[in-house]
Amino acid sequence: MDAIVLAGGYATRLWPITKHRPKMFLPVGDSTVVDLVFGELESDDRIDDVYVSTNKRFADDFREHLADRSYEKPTVSVEETTEEDEKFGVVGALAQLVDREDIDDDTIVIAGDNLISFDVGEFVDFFEDMSAPCLAAYDVGSREKAKSYGLVELDGERVVDFQEKPEDPNSTLVSIACYAFPAETLSLLDEYLAGDNNPDEPGWFLQWLQDRDDLYAFTFDGAWFDIGTPESYLEAVAWQLDGDNLVADSATVENTTVGENVHVLPGAELVNSSVDSAVVFGDATVRDCDIRNSIIDEKTHVENLDLADALIGAHTQITNGQ
Repeated sequence: MDAIVLAGGYATRLWPITKHRPKMFLPVGDSTVVDLVFGELESDDRIDDVYVSTNKRFADDFREHLADRSYEKPTVSVEETTEEDEKFGVVGALAQLVDREDIDDDTIVIAGDNLISFDVGEFVDFFEDMSAPCLAAYDVGSREKAKSYGLVELDGERVVDFQEKPEDPNSTLVSIACYAFPAETLSLLDEYLAGDNNPDEPGWFLQWLQDRDDLYAFTFDGAWFDIGTPESYLEAVAWQLDGDNLVADSATVENTTVGENVHVLPGAELVNSSVDSAVVFGDATVRDCDIRNSIIDEKTHVENLDLADALIGAHTQITNGQ
């Protein structure tokens, strides 16, 4: 069995924080978003190879990231894009990767920006029991949120209806970006794309597939975060820290209140400030500030500011609102 980690996006909704780094490298507790995924795949003996689907802009970042770690399975597979408007769409990129890497085994497909609370091995167990295409599904608890995802209707564990981003959801159970496809299903990607179907979201392919084949849903409780916005990223950090804070040993904290769900990375300096529900990247300086629900990127200097819901890009200097 193989696995594909989808990591080809440009995360424009998280700019400037992700303008020059893949959002999958954002820290979540002691790890990063994508390392939590890699760790699960690495530990499952049923998975032989892991293909990391990314774009040309971030390919070297992924190669360097993997070279610094002890994983044995991942291989970087590069899409021929460097900008958002050149993207093939997720389904298009997936089909190209399957062809490029000559994948002909059962395959797990999971988004590298997915933070999930279940063991991926449990999903693989479910897939092996069903011997059919599978997806993971989660109850987001809000019909408004459900509008942004693929809506799943079940009869037991079998998917009987699938609607991609419905205007009027009739439930709150949605498909997350975690799928399992038998080898023969992968060959249908080309047929789907040849039919002039939507190449972007995987949900469109699943909706098309559900009309042709049995499709099953692995449902789970706990937590799931689709890390695509500042809000969802900080929610994921808060879930991982669970009300605590994580301050690197090499960070400097003087006369500063570090509140709940704060992650301060190595080399950062916090002086005469209050920080709550925030991520302060390495070598950033926060002086005489009140920071809430914000992300302060590396080598940034902010002083005499009251910031809430802010994204401050790398190498920025802002003093007294100027």
